[in-house]
Amino acid sequence: MAERPKAVLQATRAGTLIEVLARRGYQVIGPTVRDGAIVYDLLGSGAELPAGVGDEQQPGCYRLRRRDDDALFGYALGPYAWKRFLHPAEVRLFSAARQDSSFRVLEEPEKTPPRYAFLGVRPCELAAIEIQDRVLLGEGLRDAVYQARREDLFLVAVQCTEPAATCFCASMETGPRAREGFDLALTELQDSVGHRFLVEAGTERGSELLAELETAPASAEDEAAAEAALSEAQRRQVRSMDRSGLPELLQRNLEHPRWEQTAERCLCCANCTMVCPTCFCTTVEDRTDVARNRAERWRRWDSCLTLSFSYIHGGSVRASAKARYRQWLTHKLSSWVDQFGRLGCVGCGRCIAWCPAGIDLTEEVRAIRGS
Repeated sequence: MAERPKAVLQATRAGTLIEVLARRGYQVIGPTVRDGAIVYDLLGSGAELPAGVGDEQQPGCYRLRRRDDDALFGYALGPYAWKRFLHPAEVRLFSAARQDSSFRVLEEPEKTPPRYAFLGVRPCELAAIEIQDRVLLGEGLRDAVYQARREDLFLVAVQCTEPAATCFCASMETGPRAREGFDLALTELQDSVGHRFLVEAGTERGSELLAELETAPASAEDEAAAEAALSEAQRRQVRSMDRSGLPELLQRNLEHPRWEQTAERCLCCANCTMVCPTCFCTTVEDRTDVARNRAERWRRWDSCLTLSFSYIHGGSVRASAKARYRQWLTHKLSSWVDQFGRLGCVGCGRCIAWCPAGIDLTEEVRAIRGS
């Protein structure tokens, strides 16, 4: 493989990356601090990046902390996944208006989808986007909304040097280093040399954009510092998942007592599926106005953790919390492989941090495997 173009961008010039992307017609979405969390939202300048802000995550716990430096990407992950921009939580499918004794479907002008550039995509999240590509852009099953938003997406990855205690991407081989799937990849470095980014181009258009930035040539010392930071991030991960024979293990243990034990804690709140970067399930909902003169059909996110998700003419197929949690975990780590050729988990740890009961899927798998 040809050597990828690399350069060094000073941290004080990081905002120019946003400016260049905006000049090219992109809406730049990236991390910012809001409501006590780091979320992904529209950025107007580099001043909106979470400088000097880190995070602490444990099972059922997330909080921000003030760092002792000015790192722009010195956090692990917030509650939002990028899927909210590519696979929106709500989409209106059509609307209709009353006309005499029937309804007429309203012709609405086709909206041009946003032209997004994602800034700050972690390696595990790149893997999650690749998984959603398989699900929503598969042969014969293309989702038009996702496809329109995905086609011209510009991806700026940020290599992960600050793992949370809930991360286990190293054991899933989805991080902490991004090796492909990006246009540009940044590695944030802070040492005696200064605060800077090692920038690597992954595509031709990434190389073109890199040429527009005020950069300096990358030295061997810069590359060595980046490799050391990534190796240290991998070493610091305290959670892992043994993937050997995992799909078969879960299918052999569908009546394991652990499911019942976990169900006693599970609230079936669906937090895990809402924050998961790969979950994609939806339902269809019809709405009418009070006068019953207008009707709309909407597609919105749903979850296999809800009782109504598996409702079929008379009752729910999975009426118990045990059945619903088992469905979620075995789909993610077993039957997903049959459908899409790989596991549906990327090791981001969001489901662990944002579960009110602190349920940890790595512990669930370990308990089943251990017995």
